[in-house]
Amino acid sequence: MSTPIEFLKGVGPIRGDLLKKDLNIYTFEDLLGHFPFRHIDKTKVNSIADIHTDTDFIQVIGRLTHLEAIGEGRGRRLVGQLQDGTGVLELAWFQSINWVEKNLVLGSRYLVYGRTGVFNNKPQMVHPEMELFVPAQQGAKNLLEPVYPSTEKLKARNLGGRQLAALTKQLFSQLKQRDIPENIPNEVLAQLRLMTRYDAYLKIHFPSSPEEYERALNRLKFEEFFIAQVRLSLIRLQRHKSSQGVLFEKVGDYFNNFYNNHLPFELTNAQKRVLKEIRQDTARGHQMNRLLQGDVGSGKTIVALLSMLLAADNGYQSCIMAPTEILAQQHYAGLSELLKDMPLNIRILTGSTKAKERRAIHAALLDGSLHFLVGTHALIEDTVQFKNLGFVVVDEQHRFGVAQRAKLWEKAKIPPHILVMTATPIPRTLAMTAYGDLDYSVMDELPPGRKPILTVHRDEMARASVMEFIRGEVEKGRQAYIIYPLIDESEKVSYEDLMQGYEQVKSFFPEPNYLISMVHGRQPADMKQTNMDRFVNGETNIMVSTTVIEVGVNVPNASVMVIESAEKFGLSQLHQLRGRVGRGSEKSFCILLTGQKVSKEGRERIKVMCATNDGFKIAEKDLELRGPGDIEGTRQSGALNFKLVSLVNDRQVLESAKQWAEAVVTKDEGLDMAENLPLKSFLQQQKGKTGWSKIA
Repeated sequence: MSTPIEFLKGVGPIRGDLLKKDLNIYTFEDLLGHFPFRHIDKTKVNSIADIHTDTDFIQVIGRLTHLEAIGEGRGRRLVGQLQDGTGVLELAWFQSINWVEKNLVLGSRYLVYGRTGVFNNKPQMVHPEMELFVPAQQGAKNLLEPVYPSTEKLKARNLGGRQLAALTKQLFSQLKQRDIPENIPNEVLAQLRLMTRYDAYLKIHFPSSPEEYERALNRLKFEEFFIAQVRLSLIRLQRHKSSQGVLFEKVGDYFNNFYNNHLPFELTNAQKRVLKEIRQDTARGHQMNRLLQGDVGSGKTIVALLSMLLAADNGYQSCIMAPTEILAQQHYAGLSELLKDMPLNIRILTGSTKAKERRAIHAALLDGSLHFLVGTHALIEDTVQFKNLGFVVVDEQHRFGVAQRAKLWEKAKIPPHILVMTATPIPRTLAMTAYGDLDYSVMDELPPGRKPILTVHRDEMARASVMEFIRGEVEKGRQAYIIYPLIDESEKVSYEDLMQGYEQVKSFFPEPNYLISMVHGRQPADMKQTNMDRFVNGETNIMVSTTVIEVGVNVPNASVMVIESAEKFGLSQLHQLRGRVGRGSEKSFCILLTGQKVSKEGRERIKVMCATNDGFKIAEKDLELRGPGDIEGTRQSGALNFKLVSLVNDRQVLESAKQWAEAVVTKDEGLDMAENLPLKSFLQQQKGKTGWSKIA
């Protein structure tokens, strides 16, 4: 299977290079894994007269009655005509003209397949796939021919879908059953009545019926999920058994004092459940590696603080790393307020921390007098060294690269416990794959007293009434956000949009009756912080901002969120932005302002936002609309190298694969039993082929 593709009969060095460059097909195994995206029923043939303006792909049989190369130089092309008794189909080639002309025989009958169009009011097919017509054998049924993804460049070099089919057929003529060894234990195959691996590969390419194709597809989908889940189960098991971690033996005075005397509200059942999971993890002597997923406002920060107090009770330091200075400042202010009556030392370290203060922090970290450190990427600098780091919280983890996060846990002899937090809800299927090597906690309960945010859609024609609504809320003593989609801080046009928007807002809300803060990424850090602080402290009524306030800004008095050009945002970001309001006891509102022309996908996103406040439902819809590759944070996980499965449509297959994988690994941790040796051998061969990391 690792034989270079150029050694397949019919390929050779030149075609081999083309397959490598355009389709990443380097070996026999790669060609086998280049799956057809549909099959044509070769017995189904249309007439040329059937072609009309709505016709897409079609297959016809006709006689080649004309073939001529016309034009010069770059304008040279090959044109032909195919007739079938019902009409004439114009044919055209713009590349590899000499090769095509040499291989076609005028007057012969051809089976022709391709996408049709209309040129000069006549049906036309450009770069058709053509083969000499051989009548089907008598009684032949369901002659399904695979159609493969290709490129225009390859089609022009006679390596289109049909030629790829011929090469795949040639490959199977050289392969034996043993060349595609089984990798799923026999018991699983028997229980689920799955095809053998060899048969599944053969039948996904060359099925004799649609039902046979579906069986092959189901087998290979199960295999993709099963192998992924076995690998994740082994990683998780290995960490639970062998990875050394600091031992939190007791719940002591810091935790109990805060819990009994300073906790500002009753914990939700979800918070209590997650705390219990963390307490159990940290008492085992193995490193905890837990993903805490909770919707905006579910109280993740309190869980993180109580966990850090647990670390302090056992003589260990903790740190919390946030992706932006604004979020770090927010965490620092919130934690400092909660701990103000406790004998604990908490500091903040960011890129703008002055040198003198930085030196004092470094010294306090080394002598152990600093218990908690909040910060940004500044925490991972080599100069930042701890006396005994025992607990690390990473907030909004998708904003950090794997290597960046790993630098934090290298700052201790025994790896600290890791709590990775995200307010970006992750669909269950995605969590089971991209984050399957982490233990997984969900906080699906909001603190009591929180009222759902009313979300409405308005177009720009309603701008004046939206501003009047804001005026009414401000006059009640509330505050409002107006957010602009400055995606790239260097984009001049977006910057001008923001400044223009700011002037427009000022014209609706003139000083001195109204005061406005503006925050964006081009401002110096101190100015940004000052403007933010003025809004947080209630000195300004309205915050005009870009998405820098997407996470971490906590202003309970803010009751209105207006999102300008809302159609330009993804669902996840819209949900994050909306979460900046509804943090107090007052009724809150989110107004999605759009232009009058909104794409179908844009309208779908707006509709979802207006229909639900449930972050998990929104995440599922986001996955459905955009696919897993675009969900934040999953690109770098290396866990989504799937070719056939859909995380949206194949949940049942995933659930089944996960159950079987866990059953196999639980029963035979080393995969040393005879029935599991083929699986073990397969996993060893795959090492290095996927980008799996221990911290997703």
